[in-house]
Amino acid sequence: LDPGVTRIEQFLAGMGISANARVTPLTPDASDRRYFRVEVAGIGVAGIASIVLAVHPGPIVYDEMPFADAHALLAAMPVPVPVVLGHSDELGIIALGDLGDVTLQAHLREVDDAERRRRYEEAVGHIVTLQVRGRELAASNRLPYRLAFDVEKLMFELRLFVEHFLEGWRQARLTAADRDTLEREFLAVAMELAAEPRVVCHRDYHSRNLMVLRGDLYLIDYQDARMGPDTYDLASLLRDSYVDLPEPLVDALVDVFLCATRTDVSAAARAEFVRRFDLMSVQRNLKALGTFGFQAGRKGNQAYVADMPRTLAHVRRNLARYSRFDALRRALAVHVEELV
Repeated sequence: LDPGVTRIEQFLAGMGISANARVTPLTPDASDRRYFRVEVAGIGVAGIASIVLAVHPGPIVYDEMPFADAHALLAAMPVPVPVVLGHSDELGIIALGDLGDVTLQAHLREVDDAERRRRYEEAVGHIVTLQVRGRELAASNRLPYRLAFDVEKLMFELRLFVEHFLEGWRQARLTAADRDTLEREFLAVAMELAAEPRVVCHRDYHSRNLMVLRGDLYLIDYQDARMGPDTYDLASLLRDSYVDLPEPLVDALVDVFLCATRTDVSAAARAEFVRRFDLMSVQRNLKALGTFGFQAGRKGNQAYVADMPRTLAHVRRNLARYSRFDALRRALAVHVEELV
């Protein structure tokens, strides 16, 4: 038997769940974890129809995991997150409440404009809670407060774009001048973003990490929560690689966020926030392209190729909007025709 299956059987036995329980593999994410749904109705977990198991490659120390720390923080705010039902350090398995299969991305395919706006206002509201309650609950012993999008982290992500998207996926042959330009322009972006006041960020807040269940919107995949610019999660949500949002809706949602977090909502203040939002979007979307290039080129996972054009369109629009990006756009357009 596959070692993962054997471990699952041992874990379920420890929870008092029958060996005959139906176990179904779920679509994997971009990590080395694997997920399984276990139907448990009437066989051991009272009142719960199914659970989800997060199966790690090997043993874990749950209390020292970033997930455990981030989960405790988000649950205390509270924002809607799955319930942790149990775990086994030895077996490397965590049992979670089942949030179903309907991501926000999937939900949007079946709804009208009013429902789409309602869901996105709800998602923006969760960002507000993360930032406001995150500030109130600040504690140096919690990992998310000790991690940050500093210059080093932001540059690491931008360099991954160069390595895995430009050179890897697109097979770009960068000259020394190209590299100097990209390093200089990326450093300017990273330094400005790192200097902004920091709030708690989910870190990967987009339509595939928000689940719709019984009328509520739940957050998942928050184990990398850390401090960063107040534009980070909003840029992830509204400049999503997986969903097209009309610009009037994006503008309206920016206003929703500003009204919830600012006393100064003047035209000048809004314009400055939008400038910072666009700057954050450039970094966030380039980082996403690096991830997509890695998954497609190194891992052979072609699922992300379809998301590259939308992400490149976000980058092109924002680079073209500001003269400060002229040198960066020229350097990238030589190798990425979509940015011309």
